[in-house]
Amino acid sequence: MQAKQGDVVRVHYTGTLTDGTTFDSSVGREPLEFTVGAGQMIKGFDAGVQGMTVGEKKTIQIPPHEAYGERDDEAIIEFPTNQIPADMKLEAGMQLTLRNQYGQPVPVVVMEVKEEVVLLDANHMLAGKELIFEVELVEIC
Repeated sequence: MQAKQGDVVRVHYTGTLTDGTTFDSSVGREPLEFTVGAGQMIKGFDAGVQGMTVGEKKTIQIPPHEAYGERDDEAIIEFPTNQIPADMKLEAGMQLTLRNQYGQPVPVVVMEVKEEVVLLDANHMLAGKELIFEVELVEIC
């Protein structure tokens, strides 16, 4: 039986960048469970699992546009320094969480601290990167 749209599947995976850096893995944890084609996973991962059989192992290479998208200059935010608490010392590389107009968390990284503004990058940390996943289909539920 092959995994198809609408199936609930369980997979083990290790995600790496093209330089070999591991950014996520299910090793030592329960397999990841999701519904194929339901939009719960990035597009390339979802598509890569379709057609796999239980026990099959596969390498899936995912270009940025099928993963977290390209980096977007519009996602660079200029945040006024006068709105930052005086006791909060920001440095380039720090990770922070802002809230959007709906109260949802938006992770950002401090790019640069200037006198009037702090430049914050709200791009996903994997935006613009090709991702490589080693995937094993453990179960079709």
